[in-house]
Amino acid sequence: MKIVVIGGTGLIGKKLVHNLQELGHEAVAASPSKGVNAVTGEGLAEALSGAQVVVDVANAPSWEDQAVLDFFETSSRNLLAAEAAAGVKHHVALSIVGTDGLPENGYFRAKTAQEKLIAASGVPYTILRATQFFEFVGGIADSFADGNTVRVPNVAFQPIVSDDVAAALTDVAVASPANGIVEVAGPERMRFDELVRLYLESKGDPRQVVTDNGARYYGSTLEEKSLVPADDSKPRIAPTRFTDWLVGSK
Repeated sequence: MKIVVIGGTGLIGKKLVHNLQELGHEAVAASPSKGVNAVTGEGLAEALSGAQVVVDVANAPSWEDQAVLDFFETSSRNLLAAEAAAGVKHHVALSIVGTDGLPENGYFRAKTAQEKLIAASGVPYTILRATQFFEFVGGIADSFADGNTVRVPNVAFQPIVSDDVAAALTDVAVASPANGIVEVAGPERMRFDELVRLYLESKGDPRQVVTDNGARYYGSTLEEKSLVPADDSKPRIAPTRFTDWLVGSK
């Protein structure tokens, strides 16, 4: 079947398009560089013609609070309207575990707004919420940095590698719509500060990780389970362990 991947040239999008093509589907990578822009609407109707499924993994070019909210609201409204006109049978969107529990985080607020638009659209849908990616741990460490000190809260953290996110999205895209939220996480629930310490040590980074439960995560104070799946969500558990990825990424 024809599956259009919005954001199909990005980190997850490229992996997803490859996976779907390997399964024999007509997977189309759609992005501004390909002449398809969900914010302006350019090329949407043409790209979605004949599509049964659309997967939205696009990311905002700016994470400034208002800019990221405008991006996800505008692109989602345009995309969902184009899907309804084209008769698309399944809208899949990638979101983040914990989005609705951290309202001080502008990016999470924007993803929550996106999720609400999807649920209210009338297009059959599945929202896949993933935990934080292994590939983002370095940037997260930098966000906590204060000179040579990295202050990280001691809360639960269960990250996942991008390959496993793409694999989960592949399964969701070819399945029936859940008309709800499903979650995916890595196989290990670790302590956030310990994981950042392990990452920096593996990279030979001399900065010292200090446990600080007051340290804010992109503007938000974290509770113990802010960034891990809810106890009753029955998440899909991905196979790749953080320590194995660290070895392979050196």
